Amino acid sequence: MTGHRRIRRKGGPEPSRVSGRSCRARPATGGTRSSTSACPPRHNARVGVIGTDGAGAARTAGPPPAPAGLLAGLGPFFAVETHRLGEAAPAPWQPLGTLLGSATTLAERIDAVRDSLAAAAGCPASRIERRVAASVAQLGIAARLISPVLGSAVLDLPLGIDVAQARWVPALGGPFRLSLAVPAGPARPGSCRPTGALVPLNDLLAGPARALVDLTAPLVSRRVLWGNVGSAINGAAVMISTSQPQLHRRAIRVSAAALRFPELAHGYRGQPTAGFQRKSCCLIYRLPGNQRYCGDCILNGR
Repeated sequence: MTGHRRIRRKGGPEPSRVSGRSCRARPATGGTRSSTSACPPRHNARVGVIGTDGAGAARTAGPPPAPAGLLAGLGPFFAVETHRLGEAAPAPWQPLGTLLGSATTLAERIDAVRDSLAAAAGCPASRIERRVAASVAQLGIAARLISPVLGSAVLDLPLGIDVAQARWVPALGGPFRLSLAVPAGPARPGSCRPTGALVPLNDLLAGPARALVDLTAPLVSRRVLWGNVGSAINGAAVMISTSQPQLHRRAIRVSAAALRFPELAHGYRGQPTAGFQRKSCCLIYRLPGNQRYCGDCILNGR
């Protein structure tokens, strides 16, 4: 729900992975705590634009494309299913475009996340700030979309997300199911055919990720929302490095290239997977009963 992050409870020795990020105990304060608590990629001459180098189950169109078949090995946030291009979506699948293009659908997702956070905290939903639920929802969606695209770039088997053809299942409790369209015959526009290794990742940031930020911005500052996107990129790189250590260096190179995207370039310090720290906060620390910061949070050490 919240992306791939590692959380360390106050006084607890065992972190549980929720997102490639570690959360540390928030220091006690004297005041009242908030009530809610291959080839390395290169950079194009155009500043900030990533360059290139060289229950119904989803009905698959034969064997999944190579990227989809390998992505699951990187972790659940990377896994994708496939369906035939233009095929009608059976329940419970819904068009991904409705999530990224409809304020109403996104509001429903935020409400569902808010209810889930309240249930986990054992409190009424009214105690969960709506902006906190909105940030958590946006972070989870961003992590789910970024992970397979970044992972496929690391594998040098690029896979893009055509929002008009992709599908999702609106469920909570982990990464939601995601299905991408594959052509019935030869590759055609709109398919998930491989292209330049980093082009789909740049397209995702410039298109769906930006649209999601725009939709959520009435509730949460854009600085926080783009910080969530950067955190999702770093979290994906951490998960790849953990599950497939031999891909560690390439994961760093690809994620570093992604973080040069204009809205992300000045939103963090350090390097992906090691010493990465965002210059904003996802607001999760404001959840009731929470006494921890995420490992990449700007508030750590204050």
